[in-house]
Amino acid sequence: MAYKTVNPYTNEVEHEYENTTNEEIEQTLVKAHALYKLWRQDNDLEARKAVIIRLGELLRERRTELAELMVRDMGKLIGEAEAEVDLCASFCDYYVDKANEFLQPKPIYTASGNAYVLKQSLGALMAVEPWNFPFYQIARVFIPNFLVGNPMLLKDAANCPTSAQAFCDLIAEAGAPAGSLTNLFISYDQVADIIADPRIAGVCLTGSERGGKAVATEAAKHLKKSTMELGGNDAFIVLNDADLDKLQATIQFARLFNAGQVCTSSKRFLVPEDMKDQFIAMVKEVFSNVKMGDPLDRSTTLAPLSSKKAKEKLEKQVADAIAGGATLAYQHESVDLPGQFFPPTILTDIDENNPIFDQELFGPVAEVYTYKTEDEAIALANNSSYGLGNTVFGEVKHAREVAAKIETGMSWINDGWASLPEIPFGGVKHSGYGRELSEIGFTEFVNQHLVYEAQ
Repeated sequence: MAYKTVNPYTNEVEHEYENTTNEEIEQTLVKAHALYKLWRQDNDLEARKAVIIRLGELLRERRTELAELMVRDMGKLIGEAEAEVDLCASFCDYYVDKANEFLQPKPIYTASGNAYVLKQSLGALMAVEPWNFPFYQIARVFIPNFLVGNPMLLKDAANCPTSAQAFCDLIAEAGAPAGSLTNLFISYDQVADIIADPRIAGVCLTGSERGGKAVATEAAKHLKKSTMELGGNDAFIVLNDADLDKLQATIQFARLFNAGQVCTSSKRFLVPEDMKDQFIAMVKEVFSNVKMGDPLDRSTTLAPLSSKKAKEKLEKQVADAIAGGATLAYQHESVDLPGQFFPPTILTDIDENNPIFDQELFGPVAEVYTYKTEDEAIALANNSSYGLGNTVFGEVKHAREVAAKIETGMSWINDGWASLPEIPFGGVKHSGYGRELSEIGFTEFVNQHLVYEAQ
């Protein structure tokens, strides 16, 4: 069975799940499409809002219980998992508050007549989601689309099935009709078949560049709307006028949150040449003081990676980087623990010929680059096939000017990264297209239906 919870701290298999059959997929498609048709005929938004209100209540009532499921699935710290549950609950609050406004018909003023745009549901959607934020990734696509009236089928990562099923069960408990969100333990071939089905109106994916290309290709074949939130090797640009105390206080969150397994976490730190030694000392101090251990122990500050496969991939990338000329500036001593721990590592002297120069390192590894001029820093930040997010640290007006020159979907000034319901999330280049969250994300899978009345 492909879908199983292997606790990355104990390495023990805790749960296994039977694969979904094609017959079960067909039943799911029938329910989802029928529900879409029902909602299009009788759009009871207030009833759907009531479900999301109850979902928010359940998330808050069972905060720690739900957080523990995520810890056992993919290893994150219990405090980080609880914060993830809190964030999902905030999505409930935000979208319930904003749904009527976002779905309000928009008038268009024209001298030739009257016109307006209706905001209507599009149909059942296929969602393909990753393991690094097991609740958040589902919540940020499901909640807005449920309120719009788009039922959803879910293919979650094979290593966090318990969290995915728990979230879907919570949706049902909150009062959502059958077919609103169905978790499927399926293969990518089955995903392709679902996308091809005429009852599916679109597909959203968060995941790797390779996975995004495969799913986007299937969507394009069948003229289905798609959104892709893929990887990143985000640049963190330190300017000469940066507040160094604030900078040091940001490093742990920027690189070590979720054990560094965040698509928008800072991967490449770009610092002025004369600040290199000082900055490396800052990072080393942060990295050397982590406590690796049981992620359910609240004194632990660095969790294991999500799986043996994830650890082996990162080990190979670091080895390839060093073989390609990079300098191992620091590596935390290893720990005598059974889990998939990766020691925090600092790499320097990485040039364009290094095999990792344009790769995403998903874990607690900081790549430190230096620059002579600000234009050189901007060019280096943009010298990437990715364009998800970036940070600029410096005096605010100055940092804004630099941020505007970065080829990216999101920029953060004097902060590592953030995800809030009111701000859009997404990238450019090989980091994907489309947006999630905010009003922009809410309307990605909305039919913008023009109605024109001639005079």
